[in-house]
Amino acid sequence: MSYAGLVRPVIDRVHMSVRAAALPRLRPLYDRWGREPGFETSLYAGLLARPMSASAFAAASVYNRKPIAPEIADTDADGNRTLTPLGREVALAVQETIGAAAEELWSIDIPPGRPSPDRLCELAGRLLEAGADTGGPAFGAMAPPHEPEGAGAALVLTSRLSALRHHRGDAHRAAWAAEGLSVDEARNLTGGPLWERIEADTNRRDEPVYAVLSASERWEFAAGLGALPDGLRS
Repeated sequence: MSYAGLVRPVIDRVHMSVRAAALPRLRPLYDRWGREPGFETSLYAGLLARPMSASAFAAASVYNRKPIAPEIADTDADGNRTLTPLGREVALAVQETIGAAAEELWSIDIPPGRPSPDRLCELAGRLLEAGADTGGPAFGAMAPPHEPEGAGAALVLTSRLSALRHHRGDAHRAAWAAEGLSVDEARNLTGGPLWERIEADTNRRDEPVYAVLSASERWEFAAGLGALPDGLRS
């Protein structure tokens, strides 16, 4: 198995466990504004950093067609999205809430010898820099993510991992498109030779981003993420 294929479920576990921990905190936020959560809850760190082009939004939302309300982001004639003042307030609050959930989740002692969240932030930052040469449209819109001045490691790491997941997302879209599949066909594919071929091609396209790390740093990154508490295990 390639390193990209091995580390993917580790990154996904960290991402999804933090999202699950943050969900009960996000609902009251949106109730305060009298709004329903939109796709900005996934794209906040990219939207806070720069306008998002129509092609980038289409790529990032290909599996999740949840919209972003016009009160949250203005859409120009070319389909490019820019946060409104309210949208920026919402996105900043979402980022802060997710960071706070991660900080609480990871407050359990990390096993001795495993890298700290600060070290994982450093490694993830180098991966995002390297991805500028290999990432597709969604990754380009999400990296580097917005990081408030003085932000803690939990907020920074969650934002960077979210962006890093889009590097693989772009690779996966390119892999199934190369096979002539539609998004619905790709979503419904669960096994078999074609699925295996697409997964292998996805790993091949995603793998170059990790070349910036040495072999020992790659294992340090995977082991460090794997050691982060996820709230699911005793």
